[in-house]
Amino acid sequence: MNVNAAIAALAALAGLCTGVIAMLAFRWSEREQAKPTRSSLHTDAALPPGVDTVLSVLRSSAVVLDEADAVVKASSAAYALGLVRGGKLAVEPMLQMARDTRRDGEIRQIELDLPRRGTGRGEALAVSARVAPLGSRLVLLLVEDLTEARRIEAVRRDFVANVSHELKTPVGALSLLSEAVMDASEDPEAVTRFAGRMQIEATRLTSLVQELIDLSRVQNDDPLEDAEPVRVNELVAEAIDRCRHQAGTKQITMATGGTADLHVWGNRGQLAAALGNLVENAVNYSPARTRVGIAARRIPATGGDQIEIAVTDQGIGISERDRERIFERFYRVDPARSRQTGGTGLGLAIVKHVAASHGGEVTVWSAEGQGSTFTLRLPEAGSVRDRDRDRDRSSREPYETNADLDGEDQDRPYETNSCDHLSAPEVLP
Repeated sequence: MNVNAAIAALAALAGLCTGVIAMLAFRWSEREQAKPTRSSLHTDAALPPGVDTVLSVLRSSAVVLDEADAVVKASSAAYALGLVRGGKLAVEPMLQMARDTRRDGEIRQIELDLPRRGTGRGEALAVSARVAPLGSRLVLLLVEDLTEARRIEAVRRDFVANVSHELKTPVGALSLLSEAVMDASEDPEAVTRFAGRMQIEATRLTSLVQELIDLSRVQNDDPLEDAEPVRVNELVAEAIDRCRHQAGTKQITMATGGTADLHVWGNRGQLAAALGNLVENAVNYSPARTRVGIAARRIPATGGDQIEIAVTDQGIGISERDRERIFERFYRVDPARSRQTGGTGLGLAIVKHVAASHGGEVTVWSAEGQGSTFTLRLPEAGSVRDRDRDRDRSSREPYETNADLDGEDQDRPYETNSCDHLSAPEVLP
């Protein structure tokens, strides 16, 4: 009997211990679940209704802080900018602004330069931060990235400054020359000399204004709205006619070559202006009694064949330092020489914009004292090429085969097509 009582007592004690352990385990589990984790930062349990939906559609980086400065909600952009780290707001000026707003309820805004995350260079992110109270105990922080806007504003400011400087030079020269003409009214030779200088400055001013208009047009207009198949031979002929007088004065030979009957797709006026600028630069920067060559060919490319138009000169060449900047607006390799030739520093910038807007590119190879080669690559008008190919096949002689024609094209990728009967220019690498 005593043994049975002892066993019953032990069983009751074991049951009691099991109950106590189960209760402790349940309490511990509830406590662990109540602890904040990073995943809980993205829940909207503490946010007023609808706030989470509004924050998800904002373009700005959003961070919601509670009364203990802990992050309740943060957008992925806030993490990408490095604003939130380890569940805390990592930018001290923003954190201090949030505390001040929580204390007095006033909306605050500040602009800061933050170090760019993941780069070793001194680059910075320009941001605008705005803090406002959200309910009775939460604070909302909205951060807007202003880096790109700052860059565009700097480009616009530099452009206006450069335009003002470039316009001031010929206008000032015209003013001085007009005074000189008035003072020398009794000296016919001086009047003639000063009048000639005035014509030069007026021409330079006209060219500058026209190129500013052209640059504005290619930047703002969509060239593919009025796109059409354009014959490369016609573009080359127009570019040569444009600078035939300058070339004749310097006894520069103009030679054309390459594959005949090529077509590109785009705006004829813009393409003619771009190629004309390249040819005109080649003539202006080439010594007398040299040669400028223009050659075109078809090259395979991903997404469709491209047409490559190379303009080669035997001029002074371009240094490696200058090659990195020659496509910038108003940049001149030799400012003194550019003023002599009437250059404005906008021609190559126009070429770059035209090439980019047509889905192509412009590149340069040059060596000082050896000349330069500017290469304009543009998408081929495929439909025109296919139509011409079908027409050529229908007109072939019976004994001509595709293999014979393909082999012929491979043997001479640059077929001479020059009115001066010169060999095609060598396209430098």
